[in-house]
Amino acid sequence: MAVHPQSGPVPVAVGRRPEPVHTVAVYAFDGMAPFELGVVVEVFGLARPELSGLLAAPWYDVRVCADEPGTPLNAVGGFSLTARHGLDDLAAADTVMVVAVPNPFGGAVSPGLVAALRTAHERGARIVSICSGAFALAAAGLLDGLEATTHWRYADLLQQRHPAVRVNPDVLYVDNGTVLTSAGSAAGIDLCLYLVRRDHGARVANTVARRFVVPPHRDGGQAQFIEAAVTPVAAEDDGVARSMQWALDQLAGPLTVPLLARAARMSERSYLRHFTARNGTSPMRWVTAQRVAASLPLLESPEGTVEEIAAAVGFESAATFRHHFGRTMRVSPTAYRRTFGRGAA
Repeated sequence: MAVHPQSGPVPVAVGRRPEPVHTVAVYAFDGMAPFELGVVVEVFGLARPELSGLLAAPWYDVRVCADEPGTPLNAVGGFSLTARHGLDDLAAADTVMVVAVPNPFGGAVSPGLVAALRTAHERGARIVSICSGAFALAAAGLLDGLEATTHWRYADLLQQRHPAVRVNPDVLYVDNGTVLTSAGSAAGIDLCLYLVRRDHGARVANTVARRFVVPPHRDGGQAQFIEAAVTPVAAEDDGVARSMQWALDQLAGPLTVPLLARAARMSERSYLRHFTARNGTSPMRWVTAQRVAASLPLLESPEGTVEEIAAAVGFESAATFRHHFGRTMRVSPTAYRRTFGRGAA
């Protein structure tokens, strides 16, 4: 049986009570850089007419919160903003996001923020950090005994200051269920899209990513640091992009490094070096991630068995598919379908 991505709106059961709006609270403070705050507001707070007919639950309600609501907060770049909500609202939110702390190298974390994070966590809220925001979660004791990440330049400091935390400086984000951490800046986009995928499924997350003009999914285990080009990109580097597009067009077929290098018109050794420098991961790990991503909308459809979906996206067997899917998504394909499949409760 052939398995193909489905189109059309996600059905909503008739007679069900409307689901409550999921509130996302993000912490703001005087002197903050605006990028990460803007990412959160852009992903969760922007009106999204492009999702009409795709959502089975309401979109998010974003609340920017501060220690003293109504007080202007200076931002890097010479402007100010005013948060309408205080820490009580942050403590009561469904998802609480700390995108930075004022001074990870020496400043104390706001005691009010620490108390609000503990209250939210005790309620069962989802607690999320981006970049140096991990220092606030660690100060609240929410990362003790857990793996966590932060911007690579803060990783050693976080480990020294909070030895009970298992700091991993080499990943984009870490999901511990109700507590999630991400690396700096752009990794926050990856984590926000990952949360949308968890809440609303792959089709919605892909639509949001398309408007954001970013890849819909980067594996959280991908390396933070990618070698940056400091000279004009050589002509043969264009072959890497050509090989990636070629691979995406035939994920169901056999894909090996020799085949990818041939599509790029490069030697295998040169291809491996240029691919890793550009993408921060190996070619076959990238292929595996693309196959897992391609399987998500298929699992959300009621059609096709796990075995058929595994074959449709290029895995040699269902067992191989389950192994790589579990490593990437932290759940089995069956559990993902049970949670995100159309018609799921």
